[in-house]
Amino acid sequence: MHPLLETIHRNAQNHYKRIVLPESLEPRTMKAADYALANNLAEIILIGEHDNIFRKAQELGLQNIGNATIINPKTYEKRHAFIEEMLTMRAGKGLTREEAEKQLDNPLYFAVMLIKCKDADGEVAGADNATANVLRPAFQYIKTAPNMSVVSGAFIMLLPDHEFGDNGTMVFADCAVHPEPNDKQLAEIAVATAKTASDIANIEPRVALLSFSTKGSAQHPMVDKVVSAVKLAQTTAPQFQFDGELQADAAIIPAIGQKKAPESTIAGHANVLVFPDLQSGNIAYKLVQRLAHAEAIGPILQGLAAPINDLSRGCSVDDIINMIAITANQAAGL
Repeated sequence: MHPLLETIHRNAQNHYKRIVLPESLEPRTMKAADYALANNLAEIILIGEHDNIFRKAQELGLQNIGNATIINPKTYEKRHAFIEEMLTMRAGKGLTREEAEKQLDNPLYFAVMLIKCKDADGEVAGADNATANVLRPAFQYIKTAPNMSVVSGAFIMLLPDHEFGDNGTMVFADCAVHPEPNDKQLAEIAVATAKTASDIANIEPRVALLSFSTKGSAQHPMVDKVVSAVKLAQTTAPQFQFDGELQADAAIIPAIGQKKAPESTIAGHANVLVFPDLQSGNIAYKLVQRLAHAEAIGPILQGLAAPINDLSRGCSVDDIINMIAITANQAAGL
């Protein structure tokens, strides 16, 4: 296991947060839950009927599911309180009691309400659900964090070539959620990603906001957006270092950074790359993952008022285990 992941797992063990896994019968999720329980990564909450979960655990040969907290949404003692909270929060949207009851029967909505009402600290889902299905309940009931209007997804990239980033560790965003941010949203993504780099990746963030231009080498409204976002991020979070607009090579290659942006302290030394839109971010992380054989940990969702993380439906058991640990770290404020 990579030393960074060892640190993330150790932090999770130390803080032992309550992580809810709503896809409780999904085999990879159950195996990850079993590992998390055996290794004290978190207090695991599974949603569903006790007998069904135990039957599936037996089929899979799992030994530790008995240590999980299993909650049946139909019989949970706080179900009525959850419905009242939902009706209050969505009154302006015309939510009816019947609709609230139906939503609460959905494990993804029930998981979010456990977090909203302080019965869980975080959620990991997506092995069996599309991103939109995971995020919709979070947007409706958890909402964004203070001073955030946008949710984004960061990847911690662990590169075998230690020349780049901090000994091979870099953070990329947004690679998962918001298709076309404006300058204010791009600045928020940059700030959130700096915090993820500091708190989860355990690096001192040097954030480059990328473009096809470096310091005025090209003129275009897309470049103007990045320039504006840099200024907004610097004003909003002066505790972090931001620079841009920078081309990718100018951001990570010292000689090119020195040539193209000699006044910049980040050019050539960036360890956090913020892409101007989702297309470029998603393409870049997948290319680096495949061509450079990097390990891509994520997406780590940023900007929500509580830690909720969405998995790829192609995720492995190890991916889910790591995301449980990362979500516990987020819940601990690390």
